[in-house]
Amino acid sequence: KHGVPVAMHNHNNLVDPDQFATPASFEQALAMSDRFMVTLDIGHFVAGNNDPVAFIAKHHARIVNIHIRDRKRNNGPSRPFGQGDTPIAEVLRLIRDQRWPIQATIEFEYKVPSDSTRMAEIAKCIAFCRDALG
Repeated sequence: KHGVPVAMHNHNNLVDPDQFATPASFEQALAMSDRFMVTLDIGHFVAGNNDPVAFIAKHHARIVNIHIRDRKRNNGPSRPFGQGDTPIAEVLRLIRDQRWPIQATIEFEYKVPSDSTRMAEIAKCIAFCRDALG
């Protein structure tokens, strides 16, 4: 009624039919309304064995933001940036090169190593993203 967009956020629970976890589940929601959008968590997407680069290329006009984290495939754990299977650099470069207005937000969720601090790890995440775009 008021034209407010709604952005669906995904997880990697492939067995719950009420979860956004696959390209098909997002596409089903997007077909319901042109006001429905996507907040794509690329780490969850990879953990669910999906390809975020292909999904973003196909649905970029309906993606309002992405959550950046690195995870392993097959429902694997969150990892420090560059140590998982998530194509973080490729995703960031695709968005930049295509000049799509998609906001990227770092979602810090991996365990802080015993010889580091949360702030030092966040700085590493930011540096990883800057290097990917440099």
